[in-house]
Formats: sequence, C-alpha cells, structure tokens
Amino acid sequence: MDPEERVRDIVAASLQALSEGGLAELTLRKIAQRMGGSITLITHYFANREALLDAVMEYVLVDADVVLEEIEQIAEPRDRLRVALQWFLPDTEEGLRQERARVALLTHQGAEPVIRRNLARMEPAMRAVLVRAVEELVPADELEGTVDMVRVWVSGIALSVVEHPEIWTPERQLAALERFLKVLSLVELPAG
Repeated sequence: MDPEERVRDIVAASLQALSEGGLAELTLRKIAQRMGGSITLITHYFANREALLDAVMEYVLVDADVVLEEIEQIAEPRDRLRVALQWFLPDTEEGLRQERARVALLTHQGAEPVIRRNLARMEPAMRAVLVRAVEELVPADELEGTVDMVRVWVSGIALSVVEHPEIWTPERQLAALERFLKVLSLVELPAG
C-alpha cells in the first residue's frame, strides 16, 4: 500500500475513534485493532500518540487551507460567505466525525500539551476563513466583531449537530444557514 494512503487511513481511523469514544480510544494499539493489524502497522508511521495527534490535527488544518484557497476564487462576497459558512456545517458523515473528534479533543486540552498546541493553531485557521469570507462585506472597524459573531454562530450550530444529529439534519442545517444569511443581510453596513 502507498505510504501516504496508509497514513490517511490511520488518520481516518483515529478520527473515527475520537468521534466514537474520545481520547481514551486514541491509543496506538486500539487504532491498530480498528485497522485489523498489529501495533507496528501504526508505529511504522507514528512513533507515539503525540505524533498521531499531530497528524489528526494537521488533517483538519489542511482542510481549512483548502477552503481558504477555494473561497479566494469566488469573486462575489456574499457567495464567498455562503461557501465558507457551508464548509463549517457538519452536514456529512465525515464532517460530523471531524466535529465530534474536535469536541472530544477540546475536553482534554488542559491535560495534553499536544492538543493545546494544535488547538491554538486551529482557531486562527478557522478565523482566517471567516475573515476572508466577510472582509468585503463590512467596514474595517466592524471586521473583528463580525468575525466573532459569525464564529460563535458556526461553533454553535456545529455543537448542536454533535449533541443532536437526529434533529440537526443536513437540510435543517442548510435552512438555518440561509436564515442566518438573511438576518445578516438585514443590516446593510457600508463597505470601507
């Protein structure tokens, strides 16, 4: 098997483990068992759990870079905002798995320096996506406050989906997004 593909499989199994059972499920042995192999299957690529956690977090950060590049290509500011906000919705199995894993990691950031270090990198990456999404829609002196508000909204809906996925179907998430965009458009702020 291609080494890059094996690493992706290990990271995917790790995300699944985190989303199902939290940090207690993220041991090299348990990940190897999930993948139907021995611990050397994992240690060949990751020397320890810290290295594996780094890879899991890097996977999420690369995803933020990809969406940032994608929205850079969108000329219309409101379309850019819509695409950025949709990216934050955990409206797929993969999105929900990532969000559950992120929430599991958040609860252990005080105990695990590797988690704290990576979460400190994650928040600026998430905010960078939101800054790019709203910067042409609000005056410069309103940018930080607008990003704060939008960040709270995306965090809130993501947590709501983790807590109650049976209620927050992909359709309901999208309807909430459309309503949020409508509310945002009610207050026209002069650009500048």
